[in-house]
Amino acid sequence: MPHFLLRLLALALMLMPCAAHAKDISLHDILTLPAAPPGVVIEIVTSDAEGLRWALPQAQEAVAQLRAKFRDVPVAIVTHGREQFALTQKKQSTHQAEHQIVQSLTQDKQVAVHVCGTHAGWRGVNPEDFPAYVDVAAAGPAQINDYKALGYVLLVIRSRN
Repeated sequence: MPHFLLRLLALALMLMPCAAHAKDISLHDILTLPAAPPGVVIEIVTSDAEGLRWALPQAQEAVAQLRAKFRDVPVAIVTHGREQFALTQKKQSTHQAEHQIVQSLTQDKQVAVHVCGTHAGWRGVNPEDFPAYVDVAAAGPAQINDYKALGYVLLVIRSRN
């Protein structure tokens, strides 16, 4: 029983940063800033195992628009829900488009793409189950908070359900 309670508490703590965003900043809001922010961290929030099929193209477009306005702005992407498992090596053949987008973002655009190691571990997925171009953060929400502590602006891409 105590082990279950610890896991439940850890999950609640991980979800708190997501619930705390009463008013998300939009891509338009960032693009109308007079100067580049220190960076932008894009959080992908879906409850859909196939969520990266639509969320990654949106993130890719956001990166293109951000870099068109602010040429050298650092950008990172963090996904930490069920959708992150599409980025495992085992899913490369069934999620080719998602893997190609992530490879392009990380290799061509210098965008860090992170998944949540804690969530992966709960599902028996190890860091080495992800390809080298995907960074496995200890915890997705903590990774987001680290970027925010550096002054990065948070842009949330979420499902509309």
